[in-house]
Parts: sequence; structure tokens; C-alpha cells
Amino acid sequence: MAWWLGRRRRAAGDERGAPAESSAAVAEPTPPSGGPRRAPSPTPPPRHRSALDTPRARGLTPVRVGEERAGADRAGAQRGGADDGGPRQRRVVGVPPEVLRQVKLIELRTRGLVNSLFTGEYRSVFKGQGMEFAEVREYQPGDEVRSIDWNVTARMRRPFVKRYIEERELTVMLAVDLSGSERFGTVRRFKSELATELGAVLAMSAVRNNDRVGILLFTDRVEHVVPPRKGRRHALRVIRDLLVHEPEGRGTDVPGAVDYLAKMLSHHAIVFMISDFIGQDIERPLKVLSQQHDVVAVTVEDPSERVLPDVGLARFTDPESGVTVDVDTSNPNVRTQYEQAVGAEHDARRHLLRRLAIDEIAVRTDTGYIEPLLKFFRSRETRARR
Repeated sequence: MAWWLGRRRRAAGDERGAPAESSAAVAEPTPPSGGPRRAPSPTPPPRHRSALDTPRARGLTPVRVGEERAGADRAGAQRGGADDGGPRQRRVVGVPPEVLRQVKLIELRTRGLVNSLFTGEYRSVFKGQGMEFAEVREYQPGDEVRSIDWNVTARMRRPFVKRYIEERELTVMLAVDLSGSERFGTVRRFKSELATELGAVLAMSAVRNNDRVGILLFTDRVEHVVPPRKGRRHALRVIRDLLVHEPEGRGTDVPGAVDYLAKMLSHHAIVFMISDFIGQDIERPLKVLSQQHDVVAVTVEDPSERVLPDVGLARFTDPESGVTVDVDTSNPNVRTQYEQAVGAEHDARRHLLRRLAIDEIAVRTDTGYIEPLLKFFRSRETRARR
């Protein structure tokens, strides 16, 4: 009788919860009355949290596939995989669904623009770097006389002409500024968002023409680089990286980005430098880069940067340096001096680009990029014809 009562007590203890002296089992949820009771299950081994459960993954944060911090791996190996409850050192591995939806939305939006507006314009402006011999065929009325192959003509005793095809394959590099001044906007979107969508349009246009495309994201350092490649999947990766990369720096170092590009690109390429060009000493690096590659400066602006609003005494913070300054915006002299300084800076940048023979595409957050891009393509095609 004693052993039977002891077994009943142990069974009741297992059903209500594990005994205090046992730590090898955990209580299962009590099923509804009348239902069968399940046997207790062993404690599952400690596991790492899913990447999509982290607070960083739930927001639009950078995704660096395959990256881990070596120190965290060594510490985890020493602990035998146990979690000490401290902050996780593992990088986000998965791609949040919000990011995938945004990539698909931008792809659909840019695909329509590329197919309807920019394909012919892009192809007519950016031509190949040479001509490749294709074949020799018999002369037909209307063929260019200068293309006659006289050796074959003399041998065959009737005229033949040489045919060439254009070497269409190009390399397009998008250098995108993600400094603190780009995370600003007062009308429809931030300047960084406009730069992202413009970069997506250029990437899709390049891929549509079977060109290679790559990106370089920079602040006061080179943040992220994707080497130029072909294909739609690669273009989608470029768009994803443009969307989710969270910069570590806040300043702007155009010379550093230009030096990196000059060392990275061994052949002639088309470089779209997308920035607000708020920085110093950009003349020499842009001059060196434009001598080797076809450089196009895309200046991103917000209308509120031109005019100082009359809001009384206000405190402004520099998004790149973090310096704060108190300004009496109700003073008309202060507003006038501000507008003159901004206008002078804008004119100096425009004259610099013209002196270096660098084309400029000026886009604003309140007007978008379609008209400026079309204007650039058409003006450049007109110059090429002349």
C-alpha cells in the first residue's frame, strides 16, 4: 500500500509540476478536463533567438548576410553555446518581410519607368567602348562605301563590305552618399529615400541593357561595396542594400570614396555620384576620377535648405558633426545672409562641375527625378549628335 500511495503522489506531482528536487523535467500545460494527459517532456536545449525576432530585424535595419563578430563566436564556443542573457553580438542574418515588400514595390515602380521612358534614352546616351568585327558580306545598295573590304573584293571580283557590332557591355557604378545630411527632408521624402529610388532606376536601366552595375555606399568612410555584375537578381540585391543599409558614420568624405573607386575600377566605367556634395576639397578627386571614367554628378536637395524659415529663436543641430547653434530666425538680416551663403555655395558647385566637364543632374525631394533624368538624357544625346 505504501509503494502504491508513493507512486500516486509522484504521478500527481508530475501532472501538477515537477518536484522541487528535480530539475530535469518541466511541466506541460494542463489539458482540458476529460482529455488525456501527456507525459512530461525533457527541457529543450538552449537555442539562439531567430534573426527575425530581434528588434533590429523588425525595423528597416541593415542586413549583412553571413557576417558575424569573431569575438562573439569565440565567446560562444567557450560557453558551449549557452546564452548568458547579455546583449547579442550576432549580426542579423534574415531579411525582414517589410524590406522584401519595399524591394518589390520599388522594382515594380522602376520597371515601368525603365520600360516606358528610360530604355531608349539610356541606350542612346551611353554607348559601347569600341566596335567588334562581325562578318564580311556582299555589298548592297545603300551600304557605306568606306566599309568596303578591298582585299575580299579583289579576290571575289565583286564588292564586299565589313560589318561591325558595337561593344555594348558597360560598367555602371553608383556611389551613394548616406551621410547625416542625406537623412533630411521636409516635403515628400528624405533625401536618402530619393537617392535610393533614383539608384534603383539607374540599376534597372543598366541591367535592362545587359550592363554590369555595382554600388558603393559611403559617409565619412566607405560603408558597403557591391562589385559590378549583371542580371536581375543582382539588381534586386543592389536595391535591397540601398534600402536597408544603416550607415555607421555621419560625416561626408567624397575624396575617400573617389579614391576607393579609382583603385577598384580597372576599366572605363560610368560613375553616378549621388550626393548633396556638402563637403570640402572635392575638386581634385573629382578631376582625377573624371579623367579616367565618365562621371555624372547627381545633386540631391530639399527646398527648405535654400530658405531659413521665420520661426523665432530656434536651435539647429548639424546632422553630421552634432554641433548645435541658436539662431534668431526672426531677424531679416540673418535670413538674408543665410540665403546668400547657400546660393553662393550652390553656384560654386555648379561652376566647378562645368569646369571639370562633369554633367549634373539636380533632383529635389519636392519634384522627383523623372524630369531631371529625361532632361539629362536628351541634352547629352543632343551634344553627342553635334
